[in-house]
Amino acid sequence: MALAKVNSAAVLGLEGRLVEVQVDIASGLPATTIVGLPDTGVQEAKERVRAAIRNSGCTFPSRRITVNLAPADVRKEGPAYDLPIAVGILLSSEQVLADVSQTMFLGELSLDGGVRHAQGVLPMVALAREKGLRMVIVPSCDAREAALIDGVDVIPVNTLSELIAHLRGDSPIPCCVPPPFEEEMLVNSAIDLTNIKGQEHSKRALEVAAAGGHNMLMIGPPGSGKTMLARSVPSIFPRMTLDESLEVTKIYSVGGLLPQDTPLIMRRPFRSPHYTISHAGLVGGGKMPRPGEISLSHRGVLFLDELPEFGHTSLEALRQPLEDRVVTISRAQGTVTYPASFMLVAAMNPCPCGFHGDTLKECRCSSSEVTRYTKRISGPLLDRIDIFVEVPRVEYEKLADETVGETSQKVRARVEAARQVQRERFNGRDVACNADATALEVREFCQVEPSAQSLLRTAMKQLSLSARGFHRILKVARTIADLDGGGTIKTQHLAESIQYRPRSLM
Repeated sequence: MALAKVNSAAVLGLEGRLVEVQVDIASGLPATTIVGLPDTGVQEAKERVRAAIRNSGCTFPSRRITVNLAPADVRKEGPAYDLPIAVGILLSSEQVLADVSQTMFLGELSLDGGVRHAQGVLPMVALAREKGLRMVIVPSCDAREAALIDGVDVIPVNTLSELIAHLRGDSPIPCCVPPPFEEEMLVNSAIDLTNIKGQEHSKRALEVAAAGGHNMLMIGPPGSGKTMLARSVPSIFPRMTLDESLEVTKIYSVGGLLPQDTPLIMRRPFRSPHYTISHAGLVGGGKMPRPGEISLSHRGVLFLDELPEFGHTSLEALRQPLEDRVVTISRAQGTVTYPASFMLVAAMNPCPCGFHGDTLKECRCSSSEVTRYTKRISGPLLDRIDIFVEVPRVEYEKLADETVGETSQKVRARVEAARQVQRERFNGRDVACNADATALEVREFCQVEPSAQSLLRTAMKQLSLSARGFHRILKVARTIADLDGGGTIKTQHLAESIQYRPRSLM
């Protein structure tokens, strides 16, 4: 009996790591040993593999079996190594004769020999292509997801016996066809702007925020429509490109949140965690780090309702991803980095009772209570928000008005036109939209007409702007100019941008 080597993979963060499953069968008392830093789920594979091989019409060797998962310094977790271990045992015991040097195997085995879902298939198949492997064997339920990666033949299998017949050449399995990327499926289904009465100023702010990817905070009394406005943002967001869809799908695949009937996520994420969420749930983490809500919002929207109610540690942890567009999680086992390029939309009441400054209902809070409430949000975090909007109570006349407002489809058309201007402007740079522009891009592309310089100087002084706040005013003004067709930032563009800065919170 010979030593068998089978290719598999591990996932570290969002990247795959090649794992070689080595199986050696030697004389001795019947025993199966798995080494190579396996976790409990991998250790339990020996019993699943034993039953699956027997129930697939083959013989489990009554000898001493040693399985090594190399490299030994990478921790292996989960049941996705069941299938490569089973194939290695069949090859080593010479029950199957096949060349698998250019093939990767992924999948969990059930006791009856069925091949079940494996988590993180997309980055592992991407690794197979990177390493020059020609074929990947995956569970049938994961085949459409795996087929998203070009350049690799994806073979879907339902049972171990089916795979054995394929490897022996008795009944070859055809490759899986990749799912189509249909443009018409990319429109987000959300609340349409035409269903929101009044709040014209807030709707305009949403349009500007979506066009440039700017972070936004809405402040207003309960029932004024802040949550409804936030939930309408996906309806005006630009459609996702194929590259963006693959990025988001990879995150959800690693996190185990990819629906089996949705191999490719084609709608921008909209995540709305409750304020009781833990730090690890929001940022990501755990013993073996997993992406949190801010990474699950990548290329989409993270909506934080009742912003001051979130834990101080969680809110402060947002500062790095809002600036760097990535989040880094360090553990004893290593460090992983997840992408976090999201648009933050937050909402809050102006005070604990919610009616500070309301025209109809009197506020019950003292000035000190109002101050303590607003101070729950730190100045450095507020400085990373581009657009601040007051959302007042909606008057009866506007609620009862039967006039149909502008639809999200029309607003989305303007947003997509502005994003196209930005793509052409930042072509060849690692900048997706105006909000991602660095100080270098701001200096190069956010030129203000001479007549607006005095307005900018006055705003800098009266609003006590930091250098970051100064740049954010220019980036929002750049977006407003893009919605107006591009070109130089004019006085009216700058004036609208300045009015989105806060007067009382900072």
